[in-house]
Amino acid sequence: MDKNLLLQDVLSHLQSDLEQASLAALSAHEAATHEENVAENKYDTLGLEAAYLASGQARRVEELRQTLITWRQLRPRPFDIEQGIELGALIQLAAEDGHEQWLFLGPPGASMKLQLADQSIQVLGNTAPLGKLLLGKKPGDEISLPVGSRQQVFEVLAAT
Repeated sequence: MDKNLLLQDVLSHLQSDLEQASLAALSAHEAATHEENVAENKYDTLGLEAAYLASGQARRVEELRQTLITWRQLRPRPFDIEQGIELGALIQLAAEDGHEQWLFLGPPGASMKLQLADQSIQVLGNTAPLGKLLLGKKPGDEISLPVGSRQQVFEVLAAT
């Protein structure tokens, strides 16, 4: 699987999310500043609620903008056994029950599932609990992830 194609998919999804969030923020701002939302008495909170929504939407747009900038700086490199898993790695994991999954490890903020060559790939940030555990690991290593009151064990099958 081509990690650069995966990266382009992530960037495309993030760009689309940013465009949608920008439209939502614009709509929320227009609602917050519309003359019909001016409070008629101290109990009329429609304008205040619209302003809170607009503020939240604006924060979401900025978060997506920053995530997109960070992901654009990612340059996936071939796996180096000396370094172990690092940002830009494509990892195949096996759970104790035999279930296998592919992960694409990158900077935070872009959790999504992608399809590439009939393969489902989970995009994972390096600040996620599983992402943190994977950093520096090599094929054959096991990791243990606390899930509720038990530990879920995974084996790294492959990394590219």
